Amino acid sequence: MIQISRFKVFLILLVCLYGVFYTLPNVVGSETRQWMVDHLPYGFPKQTVNLGLDLRGGAHLVYQVDLDKVFVDRSDMLQQDFRTQLREDKVPYDRLQNIDKGVRIVLKDAADIDKAKAMIRRSDRRLVITTGADGVTLDVTMDSSYIKEVQDQTIAQVIEVVRRRIDELGTTEPMIARQGTSRVIIQAPGANASELRRLVGRTAKLGFYLVSDQTHRTAGDISLPMADNETHRINVKRRAMITGDMLDGAQPSFNQNGQTVVDFRLNAAGARKFCDVTRNHTGEPFAIVLDQKVISAPRINEPICGGRGQISGGFTVQEASDLALLLRAGALPADMEVVEERSVGPSLGADSIASGKEASLIALVLVLVFMAGSYGLFGLMADVALLFNVALIMAILSSLQATLTLPGIAGIVLTIGMAVDANVLIFERIREEFKAGRSAISSIDAGYSRAMTTIIDANLTTLIAGLILFMVGTGPVKGFAVTLGVGIITSYFSAIMITRLMVVWWLQYKRPTDLPI
Repeated sequence: MIQISRFKVFLILLVCLYGVFYTLPNVVGSETRQWMVDHLPYGFPKQTVNLGLDLRGGAHLVYQVDLDKVFVDRSDMLQQDFRTQLREDKVPYDRLQNIDKGVRIVLKDAADIDKAKAMIRRSDRRLVITTGADGVTLDVTMDSSYIKEVQDQTIAQVIEVVRRRIDELGTTEPMIARQGTSRVIIQAPGANASELRRLVGRTAKLGFYLVSDQTHRTAGDISLPMADNETHRINVKRRAMITGDMLDGAQPSFNQNGQTVVDFRLNAAGARKFCDVTRNHTGEPFAIVLDQKVISAPRINEPICGGRGQISGGFTVQEASDLALLLRAGALPADMEVVEERSVGPSLGADSIASGKEASLIALVLVLVFMAGSYGLFGLMADVALLFNVALIMAILSSLQATLTLPGIAGIVLTIGMAVDANVLIFERIREEFKAGRSAISSIDAGYSRAMTTIIDANLTTLIAGLILFMVGTGPVKGFAVTLGVGIITSYFSAIMITRLMVVWWLQYKRPTDLPI
C-alpha cells in the first residue's frame, strides 16, 4: 500500500492539474474569462458552472395544457375516418356527431348495426361501443388506455416543442417537467419572463389552405379571420394542403420591396405536394394560416416546385424572427394557458451566491483547522487533498455543464465536511497500529489496507442515496444529488490517492522512525 507506480503517480498529478485548470474559469474575472473564450484553442478550459434559477434569476412558468381541445380534435379525426369507412362499406347513416371523447353514429337501418360495429373494431379495438335503445345509434368512446395514451403523448410533445423553442433562445439548462395530468412547469435561468411567455405560449400551427368561394360557404369549408383585420373573414377548405410539420427550415429575411418576410423550406414530401397543388390550382388564391388566422392570401401565379417560399404579412423584424423561431421548433399539439408565473430577480440570486460562498468558506476553514490541529503534518496533507477535492468538484461540474442551484451549494458544503472522513478513519487506524508497537511504515501500510473496506462501504451507501434522489427528484433536489454524487467520487479519490501520494513521498524523503500524527 505504500508503493505507488510511476504510471499511477502520473495519473494522479494529471487529474490534479485537470481540477486546477478547469476550475480557473469559475474564479477569474469576466474580462479574463472572455479572453479565454476568444483566444484559447479547442480543449482548453473555458466553460463555467451554469447557475440555476435561484442563483442567476430567471422565469418560472406553469402552463395548463388544454387537453379537452385535443380530445375534440381526436373526435373530429374519428368522425372523418368513420365517414370514409361507412361510405366504403356502403353503410347508410343519418348523421355523425361528436360526443365527449368519442363519436355518435346514427344509422338509417338497424340491420346494418353489426356491419358498423365490425368497421369500428377494425379502426381501433380500444374504442368502446354502446348501442342506443333505438337500435340505430352507436356511441363510440375512447377507453381509459386510449385516453391515457393521448394525454401522455400530448404532454410529451408539448415538453419537446417547448424545449426546442427555449433552446433557440440560447437559455442554458432549462427545467421543463410535467406536473400532474395536464400541467407543464418551465424554469429558465437568465430568461425574461415576458419574452419566454410570448414565445412558449403560442401554438404556432401553420397551414396552407386553398381559398373557397367567398359568396357561398359549403360544408367542407371553414371561415377564418384575417390577422390584420379580424372583422374580415375568408372561406377556406377545411383540410390544409401543406401543414407545418412539412417545414424543413425557416429564417427571417427581406423581399425585393424591403419588407420583412419569413423564408421557408419544405421537406421532400412537402415540396412534392406543394408542387402538385400549385400546378393544379394555378391562378387561384391560397391562404397562409397561422393559429387559425389568415396571415396573407396570395394568388398562385405559377407552379411552385422548388420547395421554397416566403410568408409575408407586414411583420416587424422582431415578429419575423419570432415566427421563424416558432416554425423551426414546431407547433404545439395543444393550446396552453399560464396558471402561475414568477420571476426571480438577479439580486436575490446574487445574495444566494454570496451566502453560499460564505457558508462554503466557513466550512472549508473549519475543516482545515480541525484536521491540522488533530493530526499535525498528516492533517496538513489531508487539507491539501481537500483543496484539490473542491477544485475537482468545480472542474467536473464545469465540464458537464451542470446547473448549480442553492441546494447544490448545500451539497458541496456537505461534501467538504464529509471529504475528510476517509482520512480520519485512516489516520486513526495508523495511530492505533503505531501505539500497538508497529513501525512507522508498517503502521501506515496497515492503516490504509484495513480502513479501505469501511471507507468503500460508507461512500457507496451515500452514493446510492444520491442516485435515488437524482432519479426520483426534480429541479433543486437533482441539483443537490448531482453535487453530492460528484463530491463523493472526488472525495474518495482525494483521500485515497492524493493524500496517500503525499504520505509516500514523505516516507521516501524522511525515512521516519516516529509518526507526527
